[in-house]
Amino acid sequence: MKYIFILCILIYTNNLYAKINLIKKENKDSNTTLLVIGGIHGNEPGGYFAPEILATHYTIKSKNVWIIPNLNEASIIANRRGIHGDMNRKFNHIKKNDKDKKIIKEIKKIILLPNISLILNLHDGHGFYRKKSEGNIYNPDAWGQTCVIDQCKLLRAQPFGNLNNIALTVKDNINKKLLKKHHSFNVKNTNTKFDDVQMQQSLTYFAVKHSKPAFAIETSKNLSSLAQKVFYQLVAIEEYMKIMHIDYSRDFNLNIKELSKIIKNYGTLVINHNFLINLNNIKKSLSYIPIESKSNDFYFSNPLGGVKKKNGRYLVFVGNKLVTTLRPQYFKISRSCHKKYQLLVDKKIVFVPKASEIYVNDDFKVIGSRDYRVNVIGYYKKGKVDESNIKISLKNLNKKYAIDNNNKIYRVEFYKNNKFCSMLLVHFK
Repeated sequence: MKYIFILCILIYTNNLYAKINLIKKENKDSNTTLLVIGGIHGNEPGGYFAPEILATHYTIKSKNVWIIPNLNEASIIANRRGIHGDMNRKFNHIKKNDKDKKIIKEIKKIILLPNISLILNLHDGHGFYRKKSEGNIYNPDAWGQTCVIDQCKLLRAQPFGNLNNIALTVKDNINKKLLKKHHSFNVKNTNTKFDDVQMQQSLTYFAVKHSKPAFAIETSKNLSSLAQKVFYQLVAIEEYMKIMHIDYSRDFNLNIKELSKIIKNYGTLVINHNFLINLNNIKKSLSYIPIESKSNDFYFSNPLGGVKKKNGRYLVFVGNKLVTTLRPQYFKISRSCHKKYQLLVDKKIVFVPKASEIYVNDDFKVIGSRDYRVNVIGYYKKGKVDESNIKISLKNLNKKYAIDNNNKIYRVEFYKNNKFCSMLLVHFK
């Protein structure tokens, strides 16, 4: 029997919530667990869009995969390596007042759990690593296109403890699937204990010191597209899963064309369980968003979704990409609203749950009720306060109030006694 869990660890610090978004894909028959960590550096998108796709498009059929797609969420939104300094240089020593301290403490606890069998830390690195210098981009100082290890073996014998042999196997198999010849992977052994003081502060070396097999995957920042970076990250992750005998499937073909589409699928945002926004092909700014003035809950279908409030507006992100800006209109929220609404859609009666989407060929009509007032955003008829029981087609709507760039998606809002209840999205085909 298979289980999938999503766990959010919330830590209150400096009036902000730092969170670790831990997604668990588990099977009851095994304690072997791969831990995939993305986004420790906020300006390395291959390192967090790949685990997002792993979380949303892969089925784990045996053993367990735990995924943290956006460890350093605030830095991802800012598209900076680390807004409080380099988070990957704080695992050996961290100051008491460091704003990353709570996250570092929690991720260490997760790494050291007994069931964690192997750890992958995902990055984008500069250039293309070569053992001998071939110019400014191809040289031993580069990090891109590498399987990084801190040492050849763990000191204590255990499964997956031969880091060098595993990395070599992964490297060889990735190189059978290259998009271009010069994208070739290599193993980079930093020999951390003796040769690299900076890496002694890193997540992988912390794990290795505690007898946990750990590897970094570094795709090149010099690759021409995000899809290429995500491609190599996923190829590498799959190779590590094969070594761990983790059986998996995915709902797409692993190629650049399909990955490009998936990366641009931002999913949906639900606010306060009653207001739905489809984030795909959305306009740059939406106005009159009915929310509460003090506290609001934001739920994304995409694990990389995040919100930042700035100058009274809500900036909506997926990873480092600003998707839209919400201009709020503050309302009190009614707690006694319908969970479903009755509509006539293309001459058929349907019952539609709150905060959901419906698709319309020709026209729709909200069946009226004494319990609520209807406001179809973009429709206007003089003297009409309640817009229920009116047949509405696409030509009746003002395009500037559509939420999408194709002007085919509109909001239908429900109010009770001047309090906001909920909203539906109507898609015209």
